[in-house]
Amino acid sequence: MTTPDAIDLDFVSLGSTGIQTSELQFGTWRFGKETETGTVEIEEERADALLDTYAAAGGRFIDTADVYGGGKSERWIGSWLEDRNRERYTIASKIYWQIRDGDPNSGGTNRKNLRHRLDGVLDRLGTDYVDVLYIHRWDDETPTREMMRTLDRFVREGNVHYLGASTLRPNAWKVAKANEIAIREGWEPFTVVQPRYNLADREIEGDYLEMSRDYGLGVCPWSPLGQGFLTGKYSRENGLLGESRVAGSSRFEESYLTEANFDLLDELEAVADDVGATPAQTAIAWLMHRPGVTAPILGARTVEQLEENLGAATVELDAEQMRRLSDAKAGPYHRL
Repeated sequence: MTTPDAIDLDFVSLGSTGIQTSELQFGTWRFGKETETGTVEIEEERADALLDTYAAAGGRFIDTADVYGGGKSERWIGSWLEDRNRERYTIASKIYWQIRDGDPNSGGTNRKNLRHRLDGVLDRLGTDYVDVLYIHRWDDETPTREMMRTLDRFVREGNVHYLGASTLRPNAWKVAKANEIAIREGWEPFTVVQPRYNLADREIEGDYLEMSRDYGLGVCPWSPLGQGFLTGKYSRENGLLGESRVAGSSRFEESYLTEANFDLLDELEAVADDVGATPAQTAIAWLMHRPGVTAPILGARTVEQLEENLGAATVELDAEQMRRLSDAKAGPYHRL
C-alpha cells in the first residue's frame, strides 16, 4: 500500500473561485464525536496525528463544521494551526443545525443565527476568516433572499472568502434559485457545493451535476465510501465483517445492504484486484476521475485508514475499468 511519504497530492481548481484545492480534502466530523456509550470517537491527540498525516501527504484543504464534536473539531484544528502558516491551508466550516434546546432561532440560516454562529466559528478556529462557509443543510423556513443577503455581507466584511451549500439530497433548483437572486442583486453566489456522491449513491448525476457545471461550481463530495460499505467489510452472507458505527442501523441496511449494492461491490473488488489497490482506494479513485467532481472529502478514524485512503491519489483507472464500475449499478444516469 502506498504511504503518505510517497504521496504528493496535486492541486485542482476549486470551481470558478480562482483558488486551488487539494485533490483530496480531509473531513473532521469524527473529531470529538461522542458515541452512544459516552466515549469519544477521536480524541485530540489522534486528531493531531490525522492532521499531520494529511499535511505530510501535501493535503491543504480541511473541512469541519461548528457542530462537529460540539465545537471541539474547530478548536482542535485552530490549535493545530497555531504552529503552522494559516495561509497555506484552505479551511471550510458549516452552519445550520440547532444548538440550543428550546430555541428555534439557534438553528437554520436566518440572519440572527448565521451572524452569531459565524462569530463562534472564527473564535474556535482562531482565525479572522474561513475560506469557504457552507450552509450545512437547506433551510426552507428562511427566505432565500434573506439568506443570500446575509452571506454576501460576510464576504464583504472579509470574514468569509467563498460560499458553499452542503446537501443530503439533490436540490439543484434551490441552489440555482439562490445564485440567480445573488447574481441579480450583485451579491456573492454559491461557488462550491458539497453533495453526497459515491458508487452506490448516484442521485446527483444529471440535473445537479449539470447545474454545477453551468454555474462553474466546485463539487466536493462527502461520503465517498458510502458509510464504509465500499471498503469491502460487508458480505452477502454475514452482513458486517468487523465492527462498525452503523451496525444494527436499519436505515443503513435498507440503503446499502441490498442485492444491487453487493453486485456493485463484487465488481469493485474485481477492479481493485486488477489495479493492485484496495476497494476503498478504487472507489475513491473512481470518484476522482468522474467528470464534474473537484475533490472528494476523506474521513478516517485512524491514521492507517487515512493512509490507505490517501493512496487513492496514486490509483490509475483506464476507460474500461471506469466503465465497469459506472455500469455495475444501474440507474437513470449511470452512464454519465
